[in-house]
Amino acid sequence: MRNRALIIATILGTLAIGTLQAADPLRPENLVAWCIVPFDAAKRTPEQRAEMLHELGIQRSAYDWRAEHVPTFEQEIQAYKKQGIEFFAFWGFHEEAFQLFKKYDLHPQIWLMLPQPEGASQEAKVADAVNKLKPLAEQAEALGCQLGIYNHGGWSGEPQNMVAVCQAMRQAGHKNVGIVYNFHHGHDHIANFAASFQQMQPYLLCVNLNGMNDTAQPKILGIGKGKHERAMIQTVLDSGYQGPIGILDHRNELDAKESLQENLFGVANVRRELVK
Repeated sequence: MRNRALIIATILGTLAIGTLQAADPLRPENLVAWCIVPFDAAKRTPEQRAEMLHELGIQRSAYDWRAEHVPTFEQEIQAYKKQGIEFFAFWGFHEEAFQLFKKYDLHPQIWLMLPQPEGASQEAKVADAVNKLKPLAEQAEALGCQLGIYNHGGWSGEPQNMVAVCQAMRQAGHKNVGIVYNFHHGHDHIANFAASFQQMQPYLLCVNLNGMNDTAQPKILGIGKGKHERAMIQTVLDSGYQGPIGILDHRNELDAKESLQENLFGVANVRRELVK
């Protein structure tokens, strides 16, 4: 397994040099590991997880967690620091984590699903969503963190609605609010992805990739193994987006290292095809 990781690093390193542009968002140092904590079949410790990321050449991690992981929040931060891994994002809100961010002078993106709003009209729903989001935005801002609305289905996961909420939040002075867009929760957006991406682009904080087939069959799929993700990634590249790109584990049955390796190879292959 270690030899395979070294092969990946060699492939990605080779792609990182040559004629590719520095602004290419698929470059190795721009990738973020996501959904690698509760979904890891190997149930790694923080130290083992940081070592894994280091071996794979992944320099950033977005931290998802469950109640069982709260006691090891600080251990995770320390393990990342030791291996030179950026604590890039944190899922949801937890006061113990926020105290640690202050202690270690960390300012990760905060990712969360926007609460489903109430209201009979679009305007009422946007207003309700803004009211619910404001205190969270203020708390994130006090920590020096961006707050990312995470698409996860329903009204709150539709691109036009996320954009409307971001616009209203920024008009209210909360300029730290943006969008984290997930391919794996966007199968209903495939047909209109180019238009949706154009709407979201000014507010995007991160884009998480996934293999994409019709009707989410399967929902989680390695990058490059689906029918639609190449065209969607081409849209991302053509737009000039230069922000972070996430790659997933998100499969309970797999070792997170296997999932990440699959997606590193997939990104390398797609990058070779698409980036000029």
